[in-house]
Amino acid sequence: MKITVVGAGNVGATCANVMAQKELASEIVLLDIKEGFAEGKALDIMQTAELLQFDTRVVGVTSDFSKTAGSDVVVVTSGIPRKPGMTREDLIGTNAGIVDSVAQNILKYSPNAIIVVISNPMDTMTYLALKKTGLPKNRVIGMGGILDSSRFRYYLADALKAQATDIQATVVGGHGDTTMIPLTRLASYNGVPVNQILDAETLKKVAADTMVGGATCTKLLGTSAWIAPGAAGAALVEAIVRDQKKIFPCCVLLEGEYGQNDICIGVPVVIGKDGAEKIVDYKLNAEEQAEFNKSANAVRTMNSVLKDLNII
Repeated sequence: MKITVVGAGNVGATCANVMAQKELASEIVLLDIKEGFAEGKALDIMQTAELLQFDTRVVGVTSDFSKTAGSDVVVVTSGIPRKPGMTREDLIGTNAGIVDSVAQNILKYSPNAIIVVISNPMDTMTYLALKKTGLPKNRVIGMGGILDSSRFRYYLADALKAQATDIQATVVGGHGDTTMIPLTRLASYNGVPVNQILDAETLKKVAADTMVGGATCTKLLGTSAWIAPGAAGAALVEAIVRDQKKIFPCCVLLEGEYGQNDICIGVPVVIGKDGAEKIVDYKLNAEEQAEFNKSANAVRTMNSVLKDLNII
């Protein structure tokens, strides 16, 4: 098994590090355009191999996609990070060109790879990668909903004074501060609906905190978060390479599901060796469906920038 991570910044390096520790592949290639940067990150990771007891080989390369040949999964994290006050929409112009180029190079050397997109704005970059590569929809997957759901579980666990591992909760919709939809109605604590434990005001705050979870980190750190996003990307890759059949909220192409067409947006998906194997219908109620439609409209507005820039 071979995995490539494109972009050796904080998110990409963290993702590679987590995957190495989990021994998800015999080789992980970390690629970046900055001379020596990926090589340095790979060396740093490999110098923990004895300490952390893993056998995966992590290799860093500068701009040489031929070294990624034969990858089974390629994780795309490349692009400029989000800065304080910057929306994901602000990133489109710059990151679209980067993701477009990366997608073409991936296919050149790894025509059978499953592509995992982390680059922001994630929903739009996933749509771009799908359109530019022409791959089957099961092989292009955006990670965002996994990260958003993990943040949702954290805030619920904090409100419940419980362990996040005991919380089941999902976020659907776009991967953005105003487009994601924390499904509080369906969230549970060891099988007990959280709305039977927490009052409506608390749940409203949990949902609001979840929606600005990324922006909160960005404000505190001065740049985008990387530990949780990197781990979320690794979790998605693990479900693919180990054929776990886990249901993760992921950004995939919809063709009528959830009342939407020709859009990549977050919905519950069964993830296994073939990538996004099946979209799961959570039977949204009228209010949730209305919010989902609103989210889809916002994502389409972002996607329209790709056409305005003649990228697709």
